[in-house]
Amino acid sequence: MNDDAPKKLSSDDLAFYIEHTDGITKPWLLGQLRLLKLRERRDSLSETEYLEAIADIHQDMMQLGEWWKGREDEVFG
Repeated sequence: MNDDAPKKLSSDDLAFYIEHTDGITKPWLLGQLRLLKLRERRDSLSETEYLEAIADIHQDMMQLGEWWKGREDEVFG
């Protein structure tokens, strides 16, 4: 095993980050958390369940629109 390889981010790691950085107000982080949790459950889901979950997350992210335009520094800085 390569000790220099980057650690794979877990949903617990991201949840901790979200909790400690007021990330609950950042919907793209919540979408990422959903994706990580889905990745962790992937082996227990059928292909149909997995694709439906991906589609659901995608739809939610697309509904965010471009609310961040003109606020890049504030939001992502």
